[in-house]
Amino acid sequence: MAKIDDYTPIVGESVVEDLKLIALHLRGKQILNVNSTAVGGGVAEILNRMVPLLRELGLDVRWDVIRGGEEFFDVTKKFHNALHGGRADIGEKDLEIFMETSRKNVEEMDTSSDIVFIHDPQPIVLVQKRMNNKWIWRCHIDLSDPEQKVWRFLKEFVVQYDAAVFSAPAFSRKLPVRQFLISPSIDPLSDKNRELPQEVIDGVLNKYGIPKDKPIITQISRFDRLKDPLGVITTYRLVKKNIACRLLLAGGTATDDPEGQKVFEEVMESANGDPDIHILSMSQNDLEINALQRASTVIIQKSLKEGFGLTVSEALWKSKPVVASNVGGIPLQIKHKHSGLLCYSAEGAAFAVKQFLSSPDYARKIGENGREHVRNNFLITRHLRDYLLLFLSLYHRENIVYL
Repeated sequence: MAKIDDYTPIVGESVVEDLKLIALHLRGKQILNVNSTAVGGGVAEILNRMVPLLRELGLDVRWDVIRGGEEFFDVTKKFHNALHGGRADIGEKDLEIFMETSRKNVEEMDTSSDIVFIHDPQPIVLVQKRMNNKWIWRCHIDLSDPEQKVWRFLKEFVVQYDAAVFSAPAFSRKLPVRQFLISPSIDPLSDKNRELPQEVIDGVLNKYGIPKDKPIITQISRFDRLKDPLGVITTYRLVKKNIACRLLLAGGTATDDPEGQKVFEEVMESANGDPDIHILSMSQNDLEINALQRASTVIIQKSLKEGFGLTVSEALWKSKPVVASNVGGIPLQIKHKHSGLLCYSAEGAAFAVKQFLSSPDYARKIGENGREHVRNNFLITRHLRDYLLLFLSLYHRENIVYL
């Protein structure tokens, strides 16, 4: 793990010293993070990097994961889709399953920390165990147009928290609790984002049999319908009519996502044996993902809904030209025609990809802008500062901190 001082060459000494000074005011506080999976997805990825750094700064930080069976995660996946605005086939039986598992977690989990930091809907009911401590609900998903039945159900728990945190202004809801806007981040020193020698990049391409004879268009993401992998294949086929290219779809599944394997099979069927489409179902091998991103000519993120999309910032940090959907938290990361290109359809995505492939100098300049945009806004040091100020604000209501 990187140490806090290792970030000084990237963000500057003043940023690191600020973190140390703010953390002094939280020494001795116990902070518990709770989510639904230790592996897979952006929440687990962020916590894996952030928890050790918070500990180094002197905070007593723990991370726990709720327990849930297949039926429970089937229901929470329905919640996930519904909160993103999808149709929700959720009945009383589903709510009973959710509550039954939640009650077991309430009984079994130790939530005696000074601050309990709950991530996303799966562990939301734990607030029923609230005693004389502080509770935060952190929503990492796009709540701009939630299905109302599911939101009303979850809202009954959200209002019991001291504060709610959202990634973008459009995601916030009308609530009687304090709200904070804090966007996610990437760690520039993690295996997924650190610099790699060319021989490592070439070795990963050789391992997966991906030639470098054509431009490579890549989407890295879970096999999830909201990431629209079938739409990416459509985009690639539109580009290929004019420019020879390869498509790389790489990712895995999270333990709390029961639909991943089915979506992967749908993607394989859609590829229909095209030798220029490379589909990789990968375990959590961050270094290989890093290499694949660095080997790519253009990165695409054609999400239909997106809470933030860490893969966008990952690609921008590597100075790659990025084409992404104008949804959710993506426009925070991509300023159209400055740090990337935004699109609304497969046709629009194809047009943008062709712009980059046809104009290497333009693509390079956009990539450079993207890296600086991430350096200034979406690195883990900024995220740490926001969370430290959030924790402090819970004890100083008269001095509201705006993040």
